Formats: sequence, structure tokens, C-alpha cells
Amino acid sequence: MDKHNLMKELACALNEKDCFNGAWLYAEHGEIVSKGALGFRDPENTLPITEDTIFQLASVTKQFTAAAVMLARREGLLELDDEITKYFPEIPYPGVTVRHLLSHTSGIPDYFVDADWFFRIWKEEKRVPGNDEILRFLRETKAKPYFAPGEGLEYSNTAYNLLALLVERRSGVPFEKFLQQNIFEPAGMRSTRCCHIRRDGIPFENFARATVFEDDKYVADVDSEEYGDVAAFDGLNGDDYVYTNIFDMLKWDRALREGKVLTKEEQEIMYTPAKLNNGEDAVFDEDDGLGYGFGWAVGHDEALGLVVSHSGGMPGVATWFERFLDADRVLVILSNRDYRDVRAYEGYWDGMEAIARDKEPEPIVCIEDIAIRDPDKSGWENFCGKYEHPEDADFIIDEVFMKDGELHAKAIDEDGDEMRFRLYPLGENEFGRKGGMFKLTFGDGCVMYDDFTCKKL
Repeated sequence: MDKHNLMKELACALNEKDCFNGAWLYAEHGEIVSKGALGFRDPENTLPITEDTIFQLASVTKQFTAAAVMLARREGLLELDDEITKYFPEIPYPGVTVRHLLSHTSGIPDYFVDADWFFRIWKEEKRVPGNDEILRFLRETKAKPYFAPGEGLEYSNTAYNLLALLVERRSGVPFEKFLQQNIFEPAGMRSTRCCHIRRDGIPFENFARATVFEDDKYVADVDSEEYGDVAAFDGLNGDDYVYTNIFDMLKWDRALREGKVLTKEEQEIMYTPAKLNNGEDAVFDEDDGLGYGFGWAVGHDEALGLVVSHSGGMPGVATWFERFLDADRVLVILSNRDYRDVRAYEGYWDGMEAIARDKEPEPIVCIEDIAIRDPDKSGWENFCGKYEHPEDADFIIDEVFMKDGELHAKAIDEDGDEMRFRLYPLGENEFGRKGGMFKLTFGDGCVMYDDFTCKKL
């Protein structure tokens, strides 16, 4: 199969649907099979993305933090089973070890559970909190742990902030400099660095700004009314804030395979899925059968063997890095702009995954492709009105209304934020939306979605 053209066709199809803006690279045995770049690195569509454009990695950064911990361990600066209170006695989470932090089994809550703490410092003190203030955050918020250490797996960015701070404190070297000297330079990653663009400015000439869609136009994340407060987190380390391009990520893959940064034995530890206190596997993604090692999701492909990967996401940022360890393949996808249609977006990523696994991809489909053309709208007014809120729902349809001759809905997400969107007819009484895969089905005085049936008020 012609993998290069298949991947290029997928990217172009998604770009035409205003859903892909970025760069990709796929290699086998260190040789590039497919690569390319589409779209723009600025909201105004004046600066085209090139193959060497620099992107924010978001949570793909976590593998570099985990590697830094392993290097500190090699130098005798820490042990995996050290309790973190040995180094940070003020933290109110006894029994948590370095290993727990690396594998998301610590139970320490994610800082997003009390994001207002960061917003308050950013707005009232007119500064971005530094990563060393994660200790103050934990002391002052005293957020309840998800579970006792080792009793479960719950993703926590805070755990990786603590790991970055631990490496910095134990090595005596700023974390950004530690990564540069001990990982990026030995791996030959000359276009990569850990930095804080929103706080300190942009050090790259060819940087792709994180861009979101708001009020029917694209804007930089920091200029967004909804997402502009992302700047409040830009002093953190460990969970995010490594910037790079597709070619340096291939160099990282080769450096790992050749043992330039980490030994084979160290990597094997990192690629071993965590176990809970009861001896059971800690499940990271039940649908895909993934566990979590140290900074890597860990899975197995029946034909291609061991696969390690990580995704990354922030407003206007979507990244993916996947390594087929036994088959010696690598897939990198870096994007800097919000996607507009979930079906098309997921179809692209599923298609790229299929090609990397020697399978034919499905065509890219968006909501307009499957929506009924020229539907009968005579009964749509009957669907309009306020609806009751189901208990324990992460996403609530609050109201349905007509706007410009089309059916729309107002919804409330798990954070209490409101959103409005158009509903597209998929059947006589069935509707979908661009921003999600779920369907709404209207009945006699009610609406059904997920497993809920909600009466009209």
C-alpha cells in the first residue's frame, strides 16, 4: 500500500473540512515513509505551516519528564519507591512514592480541580505562578485525594509538576536546563526546548500559535474570551511546555532505540504497566486495553507487538506520538488549531492509526456528509423548550430553540459552562452536532441522549 499518499490524502481531506492544521510524520526502521504540513501557524492565515514548524507538545511532554526522573535515579539522586514527603515534607499526601507519581496511581488530584487558585495569582498579583509554587498550591487547597496511593489510576498533571520539581531540587539544575543538557542535546534535538511562551515570549521564528475557534473566527488561545486564562498555567513544568517539530520527535525515537539517553533496562521499566496494590493491572484506557508505565500509555498490537504512545491536548493544541517498539515504526501528529467537527477529526486519527498498522483507512466523514438534506422542519417547533436536568450527567441539554431557521441547543458541561450549537438532522427525530458524537432523539415531550430521558418542562 502507498502509505505516503494515503496519509497525505487523509490530511488534505481533513484540512478541506477545516479540521486539520498541522504536520505529520510516519517512519519505519528510521526511514521516513510519509511527512507533510498543512494550514497556518497564525490565526490570521498569513504564515503557512512548514514541515519544520515548532509545536507545543502538551502532555506528550510527560515522557521527557519521566526520562529526567530515570536519569536522576541513575545518578543516585532518588529512588522510585522513595516517598515524596522525604523531599517535600509539607505535602499533605503521605505514602505517595515517585513510582506512584510516574504512573498516575498517586491519587493526588489534578490542579484543574482548583484552577481558580492559579487564576487568582495571575489576575490579582499580575504574574504567572512558577512550578515551585505547586507545593503552595497543594498546601493551601488541601484537595481531597482521588484514592489512597496505589489503589487506582487517575490521570494527574500535578503529579508530573511534582516530578519536574523533584528533578530540579535534587539535581540543583533548573528543569528546563536539565532537559536541554541531558535529553535534547544528547538526542540531537536541536529544535526542541522546554520554555514558557505565554509568560516569556516566543523564542522560535517558526512557531505555531495555539488557535481556537470562537465567535465564528479563529483567535490565539491567549486572546480567547473562553480560553485566555490558559496563560495562568504557563509557569508549570513536567506536564507540558516542551516545544518541538516532527523531525526532532523522530530523532527522539531513534535516540531511545539506540540507547543514547536511556538504557534498554531503564526503558523496559518505563514501558511496564503499573499494578495496583491488589496486584491487578492499573487500567489507563479500558476501551483500547491500555496500561500506563512512566510517561507512556502501554498497549499491544496483535500483529505488531508492543506499542507505547501518548496524546497531548490544550485549547488549540492536539498532539500524538506513537512508537511500535517491536516493529520499529513511529507516528507523529502535531496540530495547533481546534478541529471543527468531531467525526471528521476522529476519522482522521483513526485513519492514520490504520495506515500505520498496514490497514486501509475509512473515508473522512463530517456531520454535513451524513445530515439529511432538505429535511421536513414542520415539527421542529415542538422540540423547542427547556428540559429537565438528569442527575450525574457530565453533559446536559438545557434548552432547544430555533435560530435562523435551524434547530439549536444550549448545553451545560461538567464544569457548569454553557455552550450553544446547531443540531443537524440525522433521522426523523434524531439529531447530532459537530462538537460531539452523541445523538439527541426527541420523543413525546422528551429528549433522549446518552442513557438519559429528559422531560420537557
